[in-house]
Order: sequence, then structure tokens, then C-alpha cells
Amino acid sequence: AYCYHGQTLLASDKCGEAIRSLQESEKFFAKAEALCKEYGETRGPGTTAKPSGHLFFRKLGSLIKNTLEKCQRENGFIYFQKVPAEAPQLELKANYGLVEPVPFEFPALNAHWTPETLAAFDLTKRPKDDTAKPKPDEEVKPLKEPDIKPQKDSGCQIS
Repeated sequence: AYCYHGQTLLASDKCGEAIRSLQESEKFFAKAEALCKEYGETRGPGTTAKPSGHLFFRKLGSLIKNTLEKCQRENGFIYFQKVPAEAPQLELKANYGLVEPVPFEFPALNAHWTPETLAAFDLTKRPKDDTAKPKPDEEVKPLKEPDIKPQKDSGCQIS
């Protein structure tokens, strides 16, 4: 968000604030990159997702770096604006779009779901099912394929 906000500030000729926003973006990107690498190295069940190798994440790093260099270069040649000590505030509430977002609320818990009911779903106490043995694979008999010879006179003409 800070990266794209910095691009917006640069477009509106607020280069000092854009530099500070992109510096903040670079800081958060480094933190996110460390967390993604740690997540990718964790062991456990499930797929081995590597968020740091995702295309969006790789493109975002170069976008932040290139935009920050551009802002610093243009501030040195054109704008000569001071870089503020604090990052600019982001607008967290969208003021555009077609409809107003509806906040999500969890539905109320039904009275039938008590701790006793939930405890009854213990899968370790289920009866053993001996009828679920896998069937042995049946041998597949080879089929004789018909001998198909190409015909020269098929009735098709190329004009």
C-alpha cells in the first residue's frame, strides 16, 4: 500500500512524501520477505508453498526499488523537497466504488452445539470397519484391435 501510495504522491508532485512512503514500503517489504522465507522453510503437512517466490512478491520488490530510485533522482534534480520524518498516513477506508462494503459477522451459535455434543465427535472412538478391505485388482484382458487399412477412394475431394 505504501508503494502505490508513493507512486500516487509522485504523480501529484509531492516527491518528499513519496520518498518517505517508499522508504516505509521498503521496510515492510523486507519484514514480509523474512517472514515468507521462514514460512517456506517450515516443515509439516500440506503443500510446500513459497510465497517469496510468487510473481507478485518478486515484482513488488523491484517496483519499490525502481520507484524509490526514480523519486530520489527527481527530487535531486527537479523538486528539492524535504523528506519528512514520519510516513504519510494511508487512507484505509475506500471512498470510491459502486457499493458500500458490508461488514462480516459470524452467525449466532445454535443451542444444540454444546461441549457434550462436540465431544461426541471423537474419531478415535469409532468402530473398526473390517468390510472396507480393498478389492484385488482384476487382470485386464487385451482386446484385439481391428486391422484398419487406409482407403484411397473415400469420396472426399480437395478443390
